[in-house]
Amino acid sequence: MSREEIIKEGRRVVEIEAREVSKLKERIGEEFAKAVEILFECKGRVVLTGMGKSGIIAKKIAATMASTGTPAFFLHPAEGVHGDLGMLTRGDVVIALSNSGKTREILDIIPVVKRLGLKLIALTGNVNSELARKSDVVLDVSVAQEACPLGLAPTSSTTVSLVMGDALAMALLKKKGFKRDDFALVHPAGSLGKRLTLKVEDLMHEGDEIPAVKEETPMKDVVIEISSKRLGMAVVVDEDFKLKGIITDGDLRRFIEKFGKAMFDAKAKELMTKDPKVIKRDALAVEALNIMEKYSITSLVVVDENNRVEGIIHLHDILKAGVV
Repeated sequence: MSREEIIKEGRRVVEIEAREVSKLKERIGEEFAKAVEILFECKGRVVLTGMGKSGIIAKKIAATMASTGTPAFFLHPAEGVHGDLGMLTRGDVVIALSNSGKTREILDIIPVVKRLGLKLIALTGNVNSELARKSDVVLDVSVAQEACPLGLAPTSSTTVSLVMGDALAMALLKKKGFKRDDFALVHPAGSLGKRLTLKVEDLMHEGDEIPAVKEETPMKDVVIEISSKRLGMAVVVDEDFKLKGIITDGDLRRFIEKFGKAMFDAKAKELMTKDPKVIKRDALAVEALNIMEKYSITSLVVVDENNRVEGIIHLHDILKAGVV
């Protein structure tokens, strides 16, 4: 098989699966809306089940729902009939995945599902199957063609099932009014969690760590303040600690190039940058990062509603915290 043939085969698979997914859009209708309403009204957990490749897709759908505000888990149907059906409780909703709708292990757990009075939603490629007949809602995930050249390995069918599961989860997310803050609660670890939870106040330098000078401070003393506080800048403030401007170490280099030794005879107010970029302490650290990247700066002044300086947040603090 030549390299050109390999590329051609890869593109063929993508084209087939993309075509099958695009057709799914036309099947998002009343049954889909009914399924979302059942899931929304669920008082227990959403239980996903499926065998083989369908089981793998069911696990992914369960994980997506659990991470977006819907308590959900995967139940292996074969393990279910050997004791794990004890995981089911009244108030749960079961979503069963079976392309054929004839999977024996799935059909074997339905009597218990019905005995407990649980709602059953089927994702199947056979809307006339036994599974479909015994379900409260049937979502059609049939495909005209598998991407497998032998027509054997589940490919297009599992992709379509996964997309239907994503559609259910996202519609349910919106119906529940699930917000960014809710998402952060279940994603506290890693850079994603930190992007959603860490605030400026968690990382900023405050108190004696703030390099601050007055408007009348001689530039030679400004240099000392910048050097001693090691944040690469100093804020210029008035008697009430309100922000008047900033001077950065980059500014110092430019001033020396322009004025030479005469720079040291100047006062802070003569060389400061007025109206610097600022941020509030309750803003997300990632917002501070976005501002820094947009304006190619390495620090932001943190101010309150009266423009009083409360702290400094530096790019290195954000990177060290693992926000990116």
